[in-house]
Amino acid sequence: MSREMKALKFYFRNGETWTIERRYIGDLWIKQITTSFGRINGSSFVEIHPCAGFKIEIYQEGDHVATQDINLGGLELGMFNRALKYQDIEKMEILFQSGKPDMVYFPYKDLDTEGLDNEYQSTRVSEKTKSLYIVINPDQTVDDVYADKLD
Repeated sequence: MSREMKALKFYFRNGETWTIERRYIGDLWIKQITTSFGRINGSSFVEIHPCAGFKIEIYQEGDHVATQDINLGGLELGMFNRALKYQDIEKMEILFQSGKPDMVYFPYKDLDTEGLDNEYQSTRVSEKTKSLYIVINPDQTVDDVYADKLD
């Protein structure tokens, strides 16, 4: 039985969240979701689902904060500006019409010593389409993937 995705919920490193309804999502690709299982230093066993890469187009209408996401400043900046200013999307829940969500972790490498920004994340807004484009990938940037939309 297939599950129908209704939204994506991004989690930022500082605890902020951003829920984007399906109707505001254009292009979307999550590359090679795998399963890892283990524990560190005697903690609880956990199962996580990292992916090898991620790309998304978010329509201009998606540049808002949902009621459940109002926290820590996204409201003042607007979510597009927040995503452009900070490269810190850590993980994402895939929310379905029914059942529990799936959590996916993105590739991550510290950009600096503070451990907040991700070297693998690149983000741009297109003057042409007014959409926000995000790529989280060790091998490609938003300019590589969406060159035709960003010109």
